[in-house]
Amino acid sequence: MKLSARNQLKGTIISIQEGAVNGIVKLDIGGGNVISSTISMSAIQELGLEPGKTAYAVIKATSVMIGVDE
Repeated sequence: MKLSARNQLKGTIISIQEGAVNGIVKLDIGGGNVISSTISMSAIQELGLEPGKTAYAVIKATSVMIGVDE
């Protein structure tokens, strides 16, 4: 797989919460870090996603904001 996005984080799927249209996929990328992504159920099925499988979180954004508590 070759993509222009430079933020590609490899991990292991730890859970998939299925909904009627979308599902929430949680990916353990190590070091106690988990990334959560909402994608369509058809994409989950087409990719054959299931807990225990290796997958990549691909992040492409034009801006990233940083905030702090007051």
